[in-house]
Amino acid sequence: MRLTSYVQYRHCIHGIIDSPVVQKMSQYIQHSDVSTLEHCILVSYLSFVVCRALGLNYYAAARGGLLHDLFLYDWHDIPVKVRSPKDFFRMHGFVHSKKALDNAYENFDLSLMEMDIIEKHMWPLTIVPPRYNESFVVSCMDKVAAILEMMKLSRISMLRRVTAFSAVREQVISEILAVSEI
Repeated sequence: MRLTSYVQYRHCIHGIIDSPVVQKMSQYIQHSDVSTLEHCILVSYLSFVVCRALGLNYYAAARGGLLHDLFLYDWHDIPVKVRSPKDFFRMHGFVHSKKALDNAYENFDLSLMEMDIIEKHMWPLTIVPPRYNESFVVSCMDKVAAILEMMKLSRISMLRRVTAFSAVREQVISEILAVSEI
């Protein structure tokens, strides 16, 4: 990954990645042994890259991708009791996007596109399709990330490159972001 791409990506998520509520996602496991925060970073970065390559709003995709699973609970601990068809639609896969959107909306200023990205990231499981192309990209990258994580390949892929920058580089990037508009 080029440093300029990383600086652009960090600019997009600046102000939310280091917030306590987003960092709290590191306490929960998403898939396999990957934390929800690691998963969201991977989805966010993949969405940033794809949207930038397609000429879409990579800023909103990076932010929405980072916040798409901000539900803040361990979904593995929720008992699955399906006694009726209604109970099926109360399962985590159907309801967590609403909880993530509520948490994100409560803690950050979001654009309509970012809200759609968070709310619709489980499409086609949730019936209403994404309104924006960026929402569709994030939804697809969420599935790609989940597959990589379940196959234990996510740490070999871009996730390590995104999160492995040294403290010195992070300090330099913070200073660049503080004085420039990218």
